Amino acid sequence: MLIHMDEAKIETMADIRDFLSGTSGVGFRLEGKDTCYGWIRRTLVRFWYLNLGKKDKGLVRRYLEKVTGYSRPQLNRLIAQYRDTGEIRRSQRTTNGFPRRYDSRDITLLAELDDLHDGLSGTTTKKLCERAYTIHEDHRFEHLSEISVSHIYNLRGSREYRNARKVFHKTRPTKITIGQRGKPHPQGSPGYLRVDTVHQGDKDGKKGVYHINATDEVTQFEIVVTVEKISEHYLLPALRALLEQFPFKIINFHADNGSEFINHKVATLLNTLLISLTKSRPRHCNDNALAESKNGAVVRKILGYSHIPQRYAAHVETFNRQFLNPYINFHRPCHFPEITTNAKGKEKRTYPYQNMMTPYEKLKSLPEAERYLKKNITFERLDRIAQQMSDNDAALALQKAREKLFDLIATRQATA
Repeated sequence: MLIHMDEAKIETMADIRDFLSGTSGVGFRLEGKDTCYGWIRRTLVRFWYLNLGKKDKGLVRRYLEKVTGYSRPQLNRLIAQYRDTGEIRRSQRTTNGFPRRYDSRDITLLAELDDLHDGLSGTTTKKLCERAYTIHEDHRFEHLSEISVSHIYNLRGSREYRNARKVFHKTRPTKITIGQRGKPHPQGSPGYLRVDTVHQGDKDGKKGVYHINATDEVTQFEIVVTVEKISEHYLLPALRALLEQFPFKIINFHADNGSEFINHKVATLLNTLLISLTKSRPRHCNDNALAESKNGAVVRKILGYSHIPQRYAAHVETFNRQFLNPYINFHRPCHFPEITTNAKGKEKRTYPYQNMMTPYEKLKSLPEAERYLKKNITFERLDRIAQQMSDNDAALALQKAREKLFDLIATRQATA
């Protein structure tokens, strides 16, 4: 259907605004590029486009887009031509075509050859084409017998080749440049964290909560935080809260190669806090062994393996902050190794009984331990936390809080 539009009554910005609001669901198109270019120029002249303010220029552009159907970048080019020259003219561009050396039949023949030989290298494929033509006198390969190795790969990347032959590759690992591969060497200084994620089970196709478990390599000072999901919306605030709970300065953050930690958001956060990011090396399963052992000895031992729905993440996090983290750091003794090296350079670890102490006691026992503490954190303040209750009282409070937490989850689940 052809509709003629009389634009003579559109004289002001208000008229353009009314036109655009009244034709929001209608599409326009001017026939012929010369006609369209001429109308655009007349419209720009009629509304004194170059003298308009920014807001009115935008309104005229929307009007031009509506009537012509042109895209914004194309109109930008035409308006720039009008601003520079006062005219809008077509620029007919012609290119010199080159004759095709290898046509569709050659590309299809190459695809058939690759299918027969399971896609060999370019040099081998070139040799097969030469042999087909010169030795076996298959004249279909006359053109391909003279093809270069590099152009074989060009043809393999063409659309005609891909339509003639479908090739499927296994998923290839991508190299991620975030973080440095290597095992941290704290040299007896706290602040070198080993971090891992523990998932609290699936049930009926629904995910459970996620625990982020961070353990200092030297003191075994450990902080556990719980989040609904490990997306950046939940993870970044949780990491900030985790790092704040350590009483000493954090120097290094070491994780395995999971994308929840090895990504640009986490790297930016750690870089802002001047914390280096390292990740485990391939074929070195012990790089993050400390965090993984704590997953079983602490997180699984206390919170178990049962499914905890994601909506209870806040309740579990409150339990962690008020009961779990104080208990494991101030009241639960840990083994600390002594490392001896024999004449052949082999290291041997022993765990003497006299070296057993809580993570907090280990922190205090370090030489010049005060210099590792964060600003406004003192051992007097930490001593008050450690001496609030005995080890057994802290364990009893933990047991009661855990029972209350699990009763809450079970009751609400049964009600639901």
